Amino acid sequence: MAIPAEGETIQIHSYKHNGRIHRVWQETTVLKGTNNIVIGANERTLVTESDGRTWLTREPSICYFHAEHWFNIICMLRDDGVYYYCNISSPFVYNNGSLKYIDYDLDVKVFPDMSYTLLDEDEYEDHKRQMGYPEVTDQILYRNVEKLIGWIKQRRGPFAPDFIEVWTDRYEFHRENRIR
Repeated sequence: MAIPAEGETIQIHSYKHNGRIHRVWQETTVLKGTNNIVIGANERTLVTESDGRTWLTREPSICYFHAEHWFNIICMLRDDGVYYYCNISSPFVYNNGSLKYIDYDLDVKVFPDMSYTLLDEDEYEDHKRQMGYPEVTDQILYRNVEKLIGWIKQRRGPFAPDFIEVWTDRYEFHRENRIR
């Protein structure tokens, strides 16, 4: 698998289990790219939905993707703190300038005080029936919900106290160098 280079601008493509495109983020700056982890950042990036509608993200975000875990984490930097939107998803793949994953509907929203809520269980059950998610996939996804909640409680990965500062500083470095 190719690895995106630090400073490179990539797209993020979210698919559904049936192979259909779900959502595309037009530009994300890579802050770290390895075989297992991609950390990126974007701000006011164009997002295109599967039905063709478009919108701009509202705030700067740090995005964390892992090639072995079945979730990704979007850290949204707002005036009143960092909010985390965690997608239960397939591990990512990267090719042709795009990071790609399958979105499995379940989401965990984490608030600045590290309280959290599991979202979209009804949508997950509907899509599980419609698209025929295999039982093994269902088990993997719920195990990864538990793993993700463990990370939140233990302040691991993007939930660690210094994560946001380190990666927002790196994003500022790349933005300043791009402007010059």
